[in-house]
Amino acid sequence: MRTRSKALPVTLAAAALAVVAVTAPAPASASSAAAVTIRVERTYSETVYESNSQFTCPPDQVLTGRSHFGDENRPTTYYCSTIFIDDQRVEVHSGDWSAAQRESRSNYVAPLDQALVGRSHSGDENGDTRYRTGALYWQNRQVRLTGAAWTGEHKESSHTTQAGHNQVMTGRLHSGDENGKTRYQYATVTFAG
Repeated sequence: MRTRSKALPVTLAAAALAVVAVTAPAPASASSAAAVTIRVERTYSETVYESNSQFTCPPDQVLTGRSHFGDENRPTTYYCSTIFIDDQRVEVHSGDWSAAQRESRSNYVAPLDQALVGRSHSGDENGDTRYRTGALYWQNRQVRLTGAAWTGEHKESSHTTQAGHNQVMTGRLHSGDENGKTRYQYATVTFAG
């Protein structure tokens, strides 16, 4: 029996050694190549009258905030940001305007991995609202937007919203008139080399 118990540990040791040889770590250069630095920097804002407006961020910028005070005859301010990856500007390829929605029950979410770049509105809460989105590219590769989440409710006639750290606006929901509630969807800019 002693011979048998000595042979078992030797067999286990040989198997463990084979596993160690198979699971060697990847070279350090492969894992460090994927790390990038992302920065979303507010670079522009513009105030327009809500009732008859069509706003689009400047080229290569996306929406990261909005404020509105009063009814449809009062101003709305849009906040736009530039995205940088490793200190190089991310390109924004803007698309067409969305189909019109009635403002008093509007609910819009950008397509996957696209950010809002513009909004138009005509009339009061019974008027039409449309959105414009843009796809993001860095070094000819698409930038991802992850972890999309909605804000809490804001009173439309008295609010300001701003994206969190490295986030961009990807949706907006509104119900009612200027005393109704508005929510925004924000997502985080990510890039996997």
